Amino acid sequence: MTDKDEFLYPRSRYHGQVKPEDLIFNANLQKFAQQVGYIVSLQTAGKLTPETAYQQMEALWEQLKLSKKQLRIGKSPLPTDEGKQED
Repeated sequence: MTDKDEFLYPRSRYHGQVKPEDLIFNANLQKFAQQVGYIVSLQTAGKLTPETAYQQMEALWEQLKLSKKQLRIGKSPLPTDEGKQED
């Protein structure tokens, strides 16, 4: 089963700054790209209408945007208790 999954859902190595949120977003981005590729192929083969393909890709895009927002990609890190002085 693993060979089939690796064939259908290949993953590329991550070469950016290694932070948990960046790794998660990279996995989400790769999944998005793979699914868009499948949708495009199905639409090109006539298995999906252009409107259905567009709607599916738009839904995937919204999921990716939500993922980016939730992971705070491109935003300053969440404040920590470090550096706070005790009263």
